[in-house]
Amino acid sequence: MKTISWRCPSNIALVKYWGKTGIQLPCNPSISFTLRHAYTDMAVSYEKTTATSFSLDFLFENQPNEKFKDKIVKFIHTHWEKLNFLQGFHLHIQSTNSFPHSTGIASSASSMGALTLTLCSLEDEIKETSTPTAEFLQKASFLARLASGSACRSVYPHLAVWGATAAVAGSSDNYAVPFTAFHPIFKTYQNRILIASSKEKAVSSRAGHALMNNHPFAKVRYEQANNHLNNLVVALQTGDIEAFTDITEQEALTLHALMMNSSPSVILMQPNTLVVLDLIKEFRATTKLPIAYTLDAGPNIHLLFPQDIASQVDTWLDAVVKPYLENGRIIRDEVGEGATKF
Repeated sequence: MKTISWRCPSNIALVKYWGKTGIQLPCNPSISFTLRHAYTDMAVSYEKTTATSFSLDFLFENQPNEKFKDKIVKFIHTHWEKLNFLQGFHLHIQSTNSFPHSTGIASSASSMGALTLTLCSLEDEIKETSTPTAEFLQKASFLARLASGSACRSVYPHLAVWGATAAVAGSSDNYAVPFTAFHPIFKTYQNRILIASSKEKAVSSRAGHALMNNHPFAKVRYEQANNHLNNLVVALQTGDIEAFTDITEQEALTLHALMMNSSPSVILMQPNTLVVLDLIKEFRATTKLPIAYTLDAGPNIHLLFPQDIASQVDTWLDAVVKPYLENGRIIRDEVGEGATKF
């Protein structure tokens, strides 16, 4: 068997994608930080068979996982016209995460990003082609979007935008694009993921998106998201950390407010999520340090700040915040360089 391996990071959205239409198309544009240490490693070994279709087996953390396998098989069957180069091949897929899945740290983003990157590499090997890097990443992003919307942003370094917006040239609903016109301060940004709970969340992101279909505040939310993205782009370009903080935190709270007032209502924050948010605000007010928080669709908090204050923030986290976290767990991450083949 030949083997192809990719490492794809997760990402944390600053302006949130919440609500979709058509075939995995966003109802509003989003922008995210690509992470460095929260990632999925995926190795795909493949061999030619005499079969007229394709087959695969799948291991997650060295154990068979039928749920994840079925998701991959369904994805390939659904988009067979784009993936029919797999005909007559057997795939052996091994996947590992550096962080707990299904807890609101976008494990589907890193895993589906890793999957589509390996499939694009596999296509090049099978067809004996060499796709230019920009075209390759755009194709991987396009396929990743079909598997899991936010995954399309994970293939790019630093910052990525998904969704057509006049604020970012070349942006598209069909795939993400790298956002490169940002102030250097944001390349240094740290992300401390504060684990309030590692339990699998009660509602999947897919089900959560569906709640927006008849949501009473959907229209105003999409208007808000577009305005937030326009303003955040300016903040990122100019290094306006105060505006960055304000927009990022509004987006986090809006996401959870939308879930709480959907029908049925969904509450993903845990009691200690709220305790830690209060501690963050108190620490910021006391120290005047430029820290910001956001949350994905889960109970865990992403604390964002420039590298030059990391020592002060980490000392405070260890002394004050750790007792309110599950097993005192903090995942120390930062803005990263995107996906890598290895």
